[in-house]
Amino acid sequence: MPLRRFAEVGGLAAALALALAPSGPTSEDPPPLLARPGGLAGKLLVARPGMGDPRFSHTVVLLVRHDAGGTLGLVVNRPFEEVPIAGLLRRLGLEPRGARGSLRMHYGGPVAPGSVFVLHTAEWHGDGTEVVARGIALTRTPGVLRALGAGTGPRRALLVLSCSGWAPGQLEREIRAGAWVAVPADPALVFDVEPDAKWERALVRREFDL
Repeated sequence: MPLRRFAEVGGLAAALALALAPSGPTSEDPPPLLARPGGLAGKLLVARPGMGDPRFSHTVVLLVRHDAGGTLGLVVNRPFEEVPIAGLLRRLGLEPRGARGSLRMHYGGPVAPGSVFVLHTAEWHGDGTEVVARGIALTRTPGVLRALGAGTGPRRALLVLSCSGWAPGQLEREIRAGAWVAVPADPALVFDVEPDAKWERALVRREFDL
């Protein structure tokens, strides 16, 4: 999948079409989401106040994969645009007639900027849906957009462009250095709290430091 800056409006159509197309992965795709779940998978990673990396300052990251192969996560409190679902379907070459509602696009991190994820509440399940935490699921196929536009999809959803990734052992070192704290994932915090309030709400929920 060609790498593109997530905020380039002109490249959004191509990025969505490539990322949500029902085709096999390429060498530049993010890794399989839940190949070997374990460790911190399903937790929220919260940047501490002294985070030195400006890309992650005051961020809340949902970890969807954490194992010996590395870590994959999605920032859930960096929105940058709200887009009509009908427009998303049109950009994918799908029939938008009757589609209603909109999705708020979020910056998921500095890795694989051509990738697209639909993070949603887990009461809905479709082709390609994977549950990543209690009450939270992830889908990377167009069916979830069709369902959302028809009013039959998940209760809440975020459209996340790009992701965050750590090499094996990297995140553990950053946690030991005091950059992050991990807390249990909460669907209400991920989907219902306003983005500007998520970091403070997540930080006060911390239960353990690793």
